[in-house]
Amino acid sequence: MKFQGILFQSTLDRVPDEQLTAPDFFVDLNLDQIIAAIVAGKEEYNLNPFFYASLRDVDAITWRHEIMQDLESIRLFDNIKAFAENMRAMRKHLAQADKLYYKLQKERWFLDAVDIYCDAVTRLVHDLSVTEFTSRGLLAFREYVTWYAASERFISLLEQTKKLAADLSAIHYTVLINSPHVQVRHFSGEPNYSAEVEATFERFKQGGVKDYTFKFSDSPEMNNVEAQILALVTQLYPEVFLALENYCTANKDYQDSTIVTFDREIQFYVAYLEHIARFKKAGLNFCYPRVVQECKEIYNYQGFDLALAGKLIPERAAVVCNDFHLRGRERMIVVSGPNQGGKTTFARAFGQLHYLASLGCPVPGTRAQLFLFDKLLTHFEREENINNLRGKLQDDLVRVHQILDRATPNSIIIMNEIFTSTTLRDSIVLSKNIAAKLTALDLLCLWVTFVDELASLGEQTVSMVSTVVPENPALRTYKIIRRSADGLAYAMSIAEKYRLTHTMIKERIGS
Repeated sequence: MKFQGILFQSTLDRVPDEQLTAPDFFVDLNLDQIIAAIVAGKEEYNLNPFFYASLRDVDAITWRHEIMQDLESIRLFDNIKAFAENMRAMRKHLAQADKLYYKLQKERWFLDAVDIYCDAVTRLVHDLSVTEFTSRGLLAFREYVTWYAASERFISLLEQTKKLAADLSAIHYTVLINSPHVQVRHFSGEPNYSAEVEATFERFKQGGVKDYTFKFSDSPEMNNVEAQILALVTQLYPEVFLALENYCTANKDYQDSTIVTFDREIQFYVAYLEHIARFKKAGLNFCYPRVVQECKEIYNYQGFDLALAGKLIPERAAVVCNDFHLRGRERMIVVSGPNQGGKTTFARAFGQLHYLASLGCPVPGTRAQLFLFDKLLTHFEREENINNLRGKLQDDLVRVHQILDRATPNSIIIMNEIFTSTTLRDSIVLSKNIAAKLTALDLLCLWVTFVDELASLGEQTVSMVSTVVPENPALRTYKIIRRSADGLAYAMSIAEKYRLTHTMIKERIGS
C-alpha cells in the first residue's frame, strides 16, 4: 500500500534535504530567528529543510491546513505526541545498544527497542481508530498504518518479539559463590536466604543501623563478572539465546520506512503549533489565510512580526499589530514616516506572512488573504563590503538590478530604505525609474522609503505611514496606517541624523 507522506500531498513537491538551504531573504525578514525558535528542542528530526521549501500549489497548502486544524484537537495532538515519545524511546535503546560492548547485552537492548516500536505502532493504530479527524493526509495515513499493523510482516515481528521477550523473562538461575569459584545452575525453587536472614535478625534491630543490603548498579553496561555469569547462563538455555541471535540478524531492518518518515514529518506540524501556542496564550491571534494565485487582492488584519513578538512576550512588553490591504489594481505599498517608527518591522511582517502562508502554516492575524508567489525577493540595507570595491550607491543599484532581472509578475518584492547614501533629487529619479519597472511587471511590492513622491505615482500605489503621538511627535506608536504621505519622512530622517529635531535642539539649549 502506498502513502506519499503527511507533509507533501504529491511526491513532486518533495525535495531532498541536501538540496535545501535557507533562502536568501531569511536574514532580511528575520525568518532565520523564527525557524530557529520553532525547531529548538527537536534537533533529532532535522526539521529545518521542511521550512526552507515553500509550496507552489494552493491545494498543497490546503492539505497542510487541514492537518494543522485536525491537530488542534487536544486528544489527537496528545496521541501523536505519545507516539513520538515511544519512537524517541526506541531510538534511545538502539543508540544505547550501539554503545555497549558485550554482544548478548546489545541483542537484548535491540529486542527491547523492537518491542517499544511494536507497542508504539499498535497503540497508534488504536488511538487513530477512536479519534475523529477529517484531513485527507491523516485519513490516508490511518488507512496505511492500519494496513501495516495487519500485515503478515508486522504481525510476525510482533509475535516473535513478544515470545522472545517472554522466554528471556522466564529464565531463572542460581548463582553459587564459593570464592574464588562461581557456579551457575538452573533455579530449582531454592528459598531466598537473604530474606530469611533479614527476618531472623529483624527483632534484634535497635535504632538506626547500617544497611548492608547489596545494591545492583544502575549502569546499563555490564562488568566483566556479570558478563561471565551471563555466558554461563547461555549454556543453560542455549535455544533461547540462539533464537535471540537469529532474531537480531533477521530483523535488523525492522522499521517501516513510511512509519519512520511519518514520525519525522508530523513534527513539522507539532513544532509549529507548539511554537504559536505561546503567542496565543499572550492574547495574539493566528488564522488560516486564504492563499490565492490568480488574484492579487491581499489583506491581513492584526498581523505582527513573529520574531519581534517572540522577544517582547518574555519581557511582558506590548506587541503592536497592524493591518494592510490591496484591492483592484493596487500592487505597491509605499511605507514612509519618521525613523524608528516601525516601518522595517512592518516590512518584515509582510514578508513573514507571505512566506509562512506558502508553507501551509497559520499566520499572525485575525483574517488574511495572501498571494502565493513564485519568488520572494528582498533588498534591505547592508553595511558596505570593502571586498567588492563598490560604494553604497553602486551596491544598491547592483542589487536592485539583480532583483529586477529575477522578478516575474508572480513575484513579491520587499525593499527597505535604499538610496540613503545619495541626494534626495537622485533618490527620487532612481526610485521613480525602479517603480516604473515594478509597475510594468504588475507584481506585489512593499517599499519602505523616505521618498514620499513614490506614494502617489498612480492607482497601483498605496501610501501607508508610521504614526507618532500627536501631542508628542517624538513618541512613536508603531502603528502603520493607510493615508497620504505627509512629506516629513525625509526631513525627519535628516533632522535626526544631524540632531536637529525640536526635542534635540531643546536638549542642547537646555544643556
